[in-house]
Amino acid sequence: MNKEIKIGNRTISERSPVFVVAELSANHNQDYSRALEILHAAKEAGADAVKLQTYTADTITIDCDDPCFQIQEGTVWDGATLYQLYKEAYTPWGWQPKLMEEANRLGMECFSSPFDFTAVDFLEKMHVPAYKIASYEINDIPLIRKVARLHKPVIFATGIAYPADIERALATCREEGNEDVILLKCVSSYPTPYEEVNLNMIPTLAKTYGCLTGLSDHTMGSIIPAASIALGVKMVEKHLTLRRADGGPDGSFSMEPEEFADMVKNIRIMEKALGSHEYALTETQKIERGDSRSLFVVQDIGAGEALTAQNIRSIRPHDGLHTMYYEEVLGKKAKKFLRKGTPLQWDLID
Repeated sequence: MNKEIKIGNRTISERSPVFVVAELSANHNQDYSRALEILHAAKEAGADAVKLQTYTADTITIDCDDPCFQIQEGTVWDGATLYQLYKEAYTPWGWQPKLMEEANRLGMECFSSPFDFTAVDFLEKMHVPAYKIASYEINDIPLIRKVARLHKPVIFATGIAYPADIERALATCREEGNEDVILLKCVSSYPTPYEEVNLNMIPTLAKTYGCLTGLSDHTMGSIIPAASIALGVKMVEKHLTLRRADGGPDGSFSMEPEEFADMVKNIRIMEKALGSHEYALTETQKIERGDSRSLFVVQDIGAGEALTAQNIRSIRPHDGLHTMYYEEVLGKKAKKFLRKGTPLQWDLID
């Protein structure tokens, strides 16, 4: 798979900085001015992009209260029907071009998750730079095929996917000649318990499917996104709201701006800390190496006197012979008087 992907003006690769995405989702609470506030908060917190969701209740499900349409799975949305949830949560389509324009004006990319063909057609008129396929849509092959044909990057959340689902989705993209795929490790649990995260799956995704990887995270706090950097993720996505206390369908497991900013800071620190795969000393370490041990004269030694365990020792600093020569120099004679504190050198002994 392609290991360098362009999303708008940003390049995502194995060597690039992590691409941090703020998920707006339903946190606008049906208030456009609030949606704009969240966009500005995302920029202030250091996000590289904002992601929307493009659907209506009628494009994602039907208005039916039969048991299979009831949410009763131990989630924050239990007690509602799917239709009721999506009617409350959807982002009005009339807002989306304006939100994208504002995100771009702020220097962020903006893309979306479509949930049916009409959403894809709508987003194409907006000229979005990429598409995300939500976890629950990874088995919607007609939708994936339509998106793949556009030859823009496709980002898959893998939250509820079996390996066969991932393989089928990737095969569909390849059949359409689209190799620009990112796989996001994701757990579709809101919020996600830490013991269910399984970050060790990230390198497995990269190795198994030959894709760049990311994390779509629903845990509380920033420790999981920061830790994921060490496992090779190149994209991190987190829900952002102004205040969890403001409510909304996704508010309870979303980050507040200060938390999001702290997450971005920790991600950037982790990127610096990871450094290189090569074993090499930094310039500071090279300087500090001067304080490591070597062989020194620790008692005055007269000319012709033997070097012994009493007058030669391995001590700090590093100005004398390497300590590996300790056994070899014992018993040798001093060529001249050697004062206590003299770094031992070969030209001083016979």
